[in-house]
Amino acid sequence: MSDEASHANYYGPVVNMNDGQGNIGINYGAAGAAASQDAELRAAVEELTRLLADLRRHLTPAQDRTVEQALPDLTPDPAALRERGLVLARIAQIAAAVGAVGRPVADAVSRLLDLLG
Repeated sequence: MSDEASHANYYGPVVNMNDGQGNIGINYGAAGAAASQDAELRAAVEELTRLLADLRRHLTPAQDRTVEQALPDLTPDPAALRERGLVLARIAQIAAAVGAVGRPVADAVSRLLDLLG
């Protein structure tokens, strides 16, 4: 066997997997980070939805209708939430208008916006 036949040049990552289960190859951190961010986003949306349910009894009928219409738009989908920024702005505005009782909702909207970047 010549030197050329036993020598290989690899330009990039090389993975050799022999047997096993659930092999996914190389994880450069993107998959784990995305899953973590999705979990944080889901938790933030769930918290905001829960806080809105508590806040609704303090709202005027018009404010309550606005929140009711906004609830279906609150999904843990980053692209959809970015497109629906006005919905989050309306919720934050209502939370600010009702004073201290709305502060937890305003904080939850801020956390959600921070997650969306």
